[in-house]
Amino acid sequence: MDKLIREAQQLFGISLSPKQVTMLAAYERELLEWNAKFNLTAIRDVEGIRTKHFLDSFSAVQAWKANPPARLIDVGTGAGLPGIALKILYPSMRLTLVESVGKKANFCLHIVKTLALDNVEVLAVRAEDVGQMPGHREKYDWAVARAVAAMPVLAEYLLPLVKVGGGILAQKGESGPAEAQSAEKALKMLGGRLRQLVKVELPGVADERYLVIVDKTAATPPGYPRRAGVPAQKPL
Repeated sequence: MDKLIREAQQLFGISLSPKQVTMLAAYERELLEWNAKFNLTAIRDVEGIRTKHFLDSFSAVQAWKANPPARLIDVGTGAGLPGIALKILYPSMRLTLVESVGKKANFCLHIVKTLALDNVEVLAVRAEDVGQMPGHREKYDWAVARAVAAMPVLAEYLLPLVKVGGGILAQKGESGPAEAQSAEKALKMLGGRLRQLVKVELPGVADERYLVIVDKTAATPPGYPRRAGVPAQKPL
């Protein structure tokens, strides 16, 4: 874990405490164990988990700098990333994880219990449905997603969940800049405005990575998100 501690500090200014390192090690151990049985993620080695899961999740802190979200929602979280990694960084943050695949949602519930994390809710439902729930619609400071959908679709999943004045963060690969451009119309319709693209470089990873950061500047019209399946079939 020494390398992860050093790189988190060098790349993103994150100082991991001994307790946080212990929690990440437990998370890693459970992920490796469950992955052998349930195929939660394609990354199956320790080095890959630490770099492509944990460090990649930590890169999100560049979106909010010194003002982390009090309430965060992670849509399509899979095995809990980036949400649980960020919850380990910010213990007081209220976190909602959205994951419609049962085995992945079950792993998230298991890891929340194993790590004794407070104020974490796991919703095993579709992203479109969460966006129309009164308890979640426009209730979050930030919504994040990693490798979930193309940006115009993702905007429809995430923007309805965020308060005006909040933001959405999409963690993207090399297509990030092109996707951000293609989502311009959708963002405008849904109350968002592109703030910036941040290039992320991870040690030993050749693939290009980007953070697409969007500000929520106006309320999302009540008809969005549309019913489950429609945003992906008919992107805005």
